[in-house]
Amino acid sequence: MKTLLRTSLALALSLLLLPMASHAQPGAVQPPMLDCGKQGDAEVICGTRSPEDFELTPDGKYLIVANFGKGDDAPIDLFELATQKFTDMPLSAEAKKNWGVATCKESIGDKVNPHGLSLSKRSSGEWQLYVVNHNVRESMEMYELLPTGNSWKLVWRGCVLADKPYNDVAALPDGGFVATRPQAIQKEGQNLFAGEVSGNVGRWSAAGGEEVLPGSEYGYPNGVLVSADGRYAYVTGWTTRDFHKYDLQAKKEVGKVALPFMPDNLTWTADGKMLAAGIQGVSGNCPETSTNPCIQGFGVAEIAPATLKVTLVYDSKGKALINGVSVATQVGKNIYVGSFQGTRLVKLPRK
Repeated sequence: MKTLLRTSLALALSLLLLPMASHAQPGAVQPPMLDCGKQGDAEVICGTRSPEDFELTPDGKYLIVANFGKGDDAPIDLFELATQKFTDMPLSAEAKKNWGVATCKESIGDKVNPHGLSLSKRSSGEWQLYVVNHNVRESMEMYELLPTGNSWKLVWRGCVLADKPYNDVAALPDGGFVATRPQAIQKEGQNLFAGEVSGNVGRWSAAGGEEVLPGSEYGYPNGVLVSADGRYAYVTGWTTRDFHKYDLQAKKEVGKVALPFMPDNLTWTADGKMLAAGIQGVSGNCPETSTNPCIQGFGVAEIAPATLKVTLVYDSKGKALINGVSVATQVGKNIYVGSFQGTRLVKLPRK
């Protein structure tokens, strides 16, 4: 299980890039990845490791960074916004009642391989960080976020074992969660990028366990958020380039909109909208190799939850800033962009 999702995602991306590369202009040259530092209105910040998802700490001073594919090697970082420095996030363990299932009694320590993250406050007052994990066990690892000096630490409190591997999660105030299961119903030999259904969305609660949300069968369901009142879930379709609004009370989809890129994770903005980010093509005539990855463009869009109006916030236009874009989050007047591969994130102005 250790490398299942990492291998699957890498394979999926390579399959995606081949047809895109074949449609590049004849004679075009693969551009080099731009250097760290200022690049026009963007700033490339290096020194991280596959920063697949972010959460902003309650004091607004740090990003919690999921280092995708980094089980056994400092899996979660703290990125200090003021100094732009990355540090390993301290992890410890002490199981706590009513966190996850009673049968999950032991932490896997720093062996966690993080994917999606979700930080929110429990109805009982604790800050809970839920982490999708793909190492040792397929699971939802549950941590309490606590202050330590001028920084933060994580204490493992429990977990839920996954019937099918998760991708992203939205934690709920009662300790439950909604999570995407992108390949839960994928058929053998299925072409993910043909727009076919491959996965669904699950909801877990302590009282009822996990249920698959009826009508949530999408093409590679990826990012997920839940409205503050718990009424709606918002889900991205990665391979189908779309966004879904799902009524958790009525248990049905109530809205859908197309996006101009492959949307990955979702985050909330300060004014109650959502940011989606994802890859959108390859620059130049690019044969993908392990040592020379194709440079992907990316986009960031803002989505209004009530109307589903989509506003494109940033289009890289193929600029070689970062590969494998998976998340964008607003911090003040800036947007930070992360990815499921590479050693960098990008800081953009919030226009």
